[in-house]
Formats: sequence, structure tokens, C-alpha cells
Amino acid sequence: MNANTDAPDHASVNAEKVLYEAHTSMFRNSPMLFVLTIILCLVGVGIIIFVVWLIKCKATTLTVTEERTRLRRGLLSKSITEVWHQDIRNVQLDQTFFQRIFDVGTIGISSAGQGGLEIQVTGIPQPDRVKELIDQNRKRE
Repeated sequence: MNANTDAPDHASVNAEKVLYEAHTSMFRNSPMLFVLTIILCLVGVGIIIFVVWLIKCKATTLTVTEERTRLRRGLLSKSITEVWHQDIRNVQLDQTFFQRIFDVGTIGISSAGQGGLEIQVTGIPQPDRVKELIDQNRKRE
């Protein structure tokens, strides 16, 4: 949930300065579902739902460096998608009314080499900042 501008870097992007790193947000992304899950936890049925949701959020990390944007998913297994900023042709930002109130949203990134979105992640804190950082670091020719 924390956006960290001075986060320690991962091995594959260790020479690059990390501009943004965050996990997806639970409460801020889906406040009604979060409250419902907590109520179900009090009854005893929602604990598994809550734990699975928490693990999925903590296991999803979006990192923006000066050179690329990287989406890492997974705890035991992992999936990493990277898009170099010089190749980005489109950055999409979507926010519902409640997401705008809580300053979270969905970021979608596509490159010149692909037809669809290569990176799409929901529940990212400060999506305007993410889009701005990517746009600032895109190399326009």
C-alpha cells in the first residue's frame, strides 16, 4: 500500500533509480468489499477471503524506474512484465468515483510492439503520479 520513492531496488533494475514502487491497495481500491470482508471475518467465514486477498495485494508490485515500468506478481511463483519507457505508446488511467476519493486507480500500459495492454494493474495508489512519472521518462523522438 505504501508508495515509496527511495525503495531498495531489485537485482534486474539495480542500476536504475526507482521513482515509484507500490503494492495494490485493499481498502482504498474496494472499500465496500473490504468492509464486507471484515464483517464476514467477525462471523468467521471471511478469514480465508481476507487472507487470500491480502496475499494477492502484497504479492503484486508496480515499480517505475527512469528506464522502465515493471509489474511483478506472485509469492511462490512469479510473473514479471516489463515495458521500457522508450517503447510505450499508450498509458491508460481509469478511476471510479470512490477510487478518485481514495486516490487509487487502474494503470494500463501498451507498447508499440503489442496490440493490447502489456501491463494492467488495479488498486495502485497515486495513479496520476505513476502516469506522470512514466510520461516524464518516455523518450520522444
